[in-house]
Amino acid sequence: MPTPTRPSWWGGVLRTLVLPAVVALLTAGGTAFALHRPWDAAPAGTLDGIGIALLAAGPLALVFRRANRVAALAVAAGAVVAYLGLGYPPAGPTGLAFAVALVSAVAAGHHHRALAVVGAAAATLLGWLLLTGRAVPWSATGPLLAWIAVLFAAGLLWRVRRERIEQARLAAEQERHRRIGEERLRIAQELHDVLGHHVSLINVQAGVALFLMDDDPEQARTALIEIKRASRDLLREMRSTLGVLRGVDEAAPRLPTPGLDRLDALLDEARAAGLPVRRDTTGEPRPLPTGTDLAAYRIVQESLTNTRRHAGAATAVVALTYSADSLELRIDDDGRGPAEGVADGTGLTGMRERARSVGGTLEAGPGPSGGFRVLATLPAGRVDR
Repeated sequence: MPTPTRPSWWGGVLRTLVLPAVVALLTAGGTAFALHRPWDAAPAGTLDGIGIALLAAGPLALVFRRANRVAALAVAAGAVVAYLGLGYPPAGPTGLAFAVALVSAVAAGHHHRALAVVGAAAATLLGWLLLTGRAVPWSATGPLLAWIAVLFAAGLLWRVRRERIEQARLAAEQERHRRIGEERLRIAQELHDVLGHHVSLINVQAGVALFLMDDDPEQARTALIEIKRASRDLLREMRSTLGVLRGVDEAAPRLPTPGLDRLDALLDEARAAGLPVRRDTTGEPRPLPTGTDLAAYRIVQESLTNTRRHAGAATAVVALTYSADSLELRIDDDGRGPAEGVADGTGLTGMRERARSVGGTLEAGPGPSGGFRVLATLPAGRVDR
């Protein structure tokens, strides 16, 4: 059974009404207690309807503080000035609503206008008392100014805290977007490598099958079997990668993340597509960090794909050199090499980004004896497995 949820406006109504209701209850209860203290024989004063209305005006103004905080502060201050100016007893938390409105206005960034409202209220009350010939409580001026300073400081601190929280939220949001962008780039590189490799292989095998269909049906059958296998692998890898984009993994990948442990299978695919490839290994092969392992595999894969597509090469050599803290990959072919003035394509750019992403470097260009060379140096610290 789905859990019933409240309407979205319900939370806003609660936030708007709870604080004014609490202030109203504290004001009413505190004033009543101060006027009718049990230990005093006679009450400290009485309130009529106008006095009660003035006490209620402050909490009522807080209901509308979200619409205009300065106006709410002005109403609350006016109610306090009228209450004291009319001679009602200043017993209990008479200015509680005014204090809450002042902190709220300063926290919202209206400190200049809030200061103007406070100054106008103080001047009005002072003039009222002087015009009516009543005594001005000068002794209360110091504590009153101190309380107003404290309220201003509380509002400013609240505002600073909210700004820091908002800055932290924005920074976290930007970091999340940055990581999403990096992940999308990584997935795009994965798709480019997977599609380029398998589609190139399928294209070559399809050409072989068409060429040998009549003269050598058995060899054509072998090429068609290779096309079926390559297309199956392509669909499996695409389903796994696109599942990440959808956020839904329909089925757990049956193969681990590709690495150099699958290099021999990759070279067999290239040979089956008509490109003889030799593997040379120098140094002691060892487990590599996952990122380096994947980057090395994809660089070799993309290099051989480019060789089959564009180089017209007869042979290729994949050389791996293991040292204490690095792995050097060298892929040479005897093809025609790059045409003059041709800029790097997406494949070379992607390989450079892969090498850079794990802290390595990659250079690509004409080989020393003709053809084309891809030379990558990747960090390869030891990994305990």
